[in-house]
Amino acid sequence: MASLLGETLFEISGQGPAPIKDYFHFAITKSQVIWSWWKISLRSDCRNTPPGQLRESHEDFLEDRRLQNQVGMVFGPHILQYSQNLCQGHYDYIVHLPNALLFNIMVHLDLEDISVVSRTCRRFRELCNSEEFWEQTVRKHCDTVTPTVEALAEEVGWRTIFFTNKLQLQMQISRRKQKENPPCEDKNEPNPSSVPLE
Repeated sequence: MASLLGETLFEISGQGPAPIKDYFHFAITKSQVIWSWWKISLRSDCRNTPPGQLRESHEDFLEDRRLQNQVGMVFGPHILQYSQNLCQGHYDYIVHLPNALLFNIMVHLDLEDISVVSRTCRRFRELCNSEEFWEQTVRKHCDTVTPTVEALAEEVGWRTIFFTNKLQLQMQISRRKQKENPPCEDKNEPNPSSVPLE
């Protein structure tokens, strides 16, 4: 499982809370914690202040209350707790699994569970809203997916196909066929626009 983890376990950046204008970057690698900051000030005496950086081992970070307070103040208590867990070796491996494996797991979940999973983190929200996931879900729940349904899914999306009932889906398919193949005019009938009005 350790091979699933990249060198950088977590990183986040952002501006400090008001009235602080400084910009911060926080990263956790497999071996250290990196805290970087850029001083942003309108005062002329602070304009040439160089950026700063602090590097600590995981063990040192867990004992450094001052740095933990800064992380908590800038990024919030949830990020602080998450970073402490990472430094203690509590990794969230599931987020680092390949998409294909996650899709295979998610396609077996109930819709209510998909809704919950999509709210856990940004990666799962993106996966749960992806066309690839909804295509797999449609193919799992439907006996056959015709080329006509596939073409309609290209237009409206697989998620829409999944949540559309069969009658509405048949109506959309017939409308699509009518657009593609307009009815042929009978050549013996006069064109209404060419008939003189009396």
